[in-house]
Amino acid sequence: MSDVIDQAVPQVGQEALARPQKPRPKRRGRAGRVPWPVYLMLIIAVLISVFPLYYMFVIASVGASAVTSMPPRLYPGLNFFEIAGKVFDTVPFFQSLVNSVIVSLAIAVIASLLCALAGFAFAKLQFPGRNALFLIVLLTMTVPAQLSVIPQYLIISWLDWVDTLQAIIVPGLASAFGIFWMRQHMATTLSDELMQAARIDGANSWQIFWRIGFPVVRPAAFVLGLITFTAVWNDFMWPFIVLKSPELFTVQIVLKQLQANRTIDLALTMGGSFMATLPLLIVFFFVGKRMVAGIMDGAFKG
Repeated sequence: MSDVIDQAVPQVGQEALARPQKPRPKRRGRAGRVPWPVYLMLIIAVLISVFPLYYMFVIASVGASAVTSMPPRLYPGLNFFEIAGKVFDTVPFFQSLVNSVIVSLAIAVIASLLCALAGFAFAKLQFPGRNALFLIVLLTMTVPAQLSVIPQYLIISWLDWVDTLQAIIVPGLASAFGIFWMRQHMATTLSDELMQAARIDGANSWQIFWRIGFPVVRPAAFVLGLITFTAVWNDFMWPFIVLKSPELFTVQIVLKQLQANRTIDLALTMGGSFMATLPLLIVFFFVGKRMVAGIMDGAFKG
């Protein structure tokens, strides 16, 4: 009996060694943690970025005396709603906010769609002069925007669009950066095999774009729309040139109206600037994660 046990023990030991052992989960040590100096630098960067907006609110809630007081006052007061009421009484601020929303939203939505169409054409369609046209589009990015003001104004005057909102909307419906952005995403995310399979099924170029291409690059189009919305909202030069009627002014022009010829009421100016920035903060608060996800999606796929 002992001989049988002695022979069975080595056999069991060999079977145990022959079994595949499950890998032990690796413990996450200090190498997987973000070091505290990184968090410290991020906190400092956030404070530096937010401080101008916070100090703007301090001046708007205290008054112009907050600027000249020594030591400088760094905590808000109780006069913000009073100063905000003066802003609405001095200029048509609410109407300017509505105009800015209309212009910015229209340009952001339409520009995202048109740039996606152009990016799809440059990335996936074969036509004569494709590379030359795309090179011309890229070269327009090197031209300063100030050089195109006079030609654009002459065209707007010829169309009799001066002092209208379409004078701001139509010139901004496409951009070289937007076309380049969407072209890169189309080239890296939309496969040629999928397009060939769709063409075999009888789909035309528009159907391929709308049902296959655009859903794939929708996060990139959303990011482009948000960037465009912010740029149009903050634009001052072109609306200041083409708009003449106060009821059509955008928010940036109205902020300029708060400044007198020789003196500047800092409380009114800072109050208007803070209220003009709030819509952008609200937009980024609700869609900031989606914007970051869209940017990172393109970064990983590229």
